[in-house]
Amino acid sequence: MSKVIPPVQKFMTKSPHSVGKDQTLERAHEVMRKHRIRHLPVLEGGKLIGIVTQRDLHLVETLRDVDPSLVTVEDAMSSDVYAVEPDTGLDVVAEALAEHKYGSAVVIQKGRVVGIDDAG
Repeated sequence: MSKVIPPVQKFMTKSPHSVGKDQTLERAHEVMRKHRIRHLPVLEGGKLIGIVTQRDLHLVETLRDVDPSLVTVEDAMSSDVYAVEPDTGLDVVAEALAEHKYGSAVVIQKGRVVGIDDAG
């Protein structure tokens, strides 16, 4: 008997918080602290263009002459985002997260961010 693998949408955080590419690192920190999250999809005009993590923010902020109230999220984000459709099998997502050491999968439907599945 074969096992039915549920889709990622059953486990994702729906309507995740996000940040605009032009917002400051300081603002990204505020959102992460307030909502106790580690990954923020980065949007431009409602479209996913990247992801920023707590680790990204801390790394950029350790650089000399970086002011978190002036530097934008665009300067700290990664444009290499693992994005999947809501009906992608959880097994496929879990395997990709482990293989590529991604911290999360952003769930996209019709070009819009509808969820996030955090690996940690």
